Amino acid sequence: MLSGCDRSGDESPQETKAEASEAAKPGEIDRSHAGDLMPAANLVDPDGNVLNLGALQGRPVLLNLWATWCAPCVKEMPLLDQLARDYEGRLKVLTISQDLTGTEAVGPFFARNRFTHLESWIDPQNHVGEDIGGGVMPTTVLYVGSEEVWRVQGDYDWSSEKARAAIDAAIAE
Repeated sequence: MLSGCDRSGDESPQETKAEASEAAKPGEIDRSHAGDLMPAANLVDPDGNVLNLGALQGRPVLLNLWATWCAPCVKEMPLLDQLARDYEGRLKVLTISQDLTGTEAVGPFFARNRFTHLESWIDPQNHVGEDIGGGVMPTTVLYVGSEEVWRVQGDYDWSSEKARAAIDAAIAE
């Protein structure tokens, strides 16, 4: 079963949001936003280091919006860590926490799970989520250069042949 967490506080159902954007069903690759630019934002890590997303333009980036309170997000994290290991040097897997408590939640989560290839980045003002319309978490977007190729909202099996084939096809272009 595929699922996702809705982090918006409004009363409108998730189906209305999906219909409005003509997006694919949760857990499916959605190309309806292809060509959208990677948002410009500054992220911070638990040590206070800053990463400007603009510095990543020109290389393939798989950007994942997640939160520690989102069960499907937590389920995906080990798969994304493995993906980052398998694609090291060819694809930057960038996980961006949408936790409002920031380092307070993310630091201990990363320490407990001992990810070896993921970095713990936080979007303090949740600008990235707003900019890409990531109202459902997890939301994962593949950018090549500075443009979106496709996205997946809801959890996804990043270890599957389908996922790997979609990534390989996009980064080979």
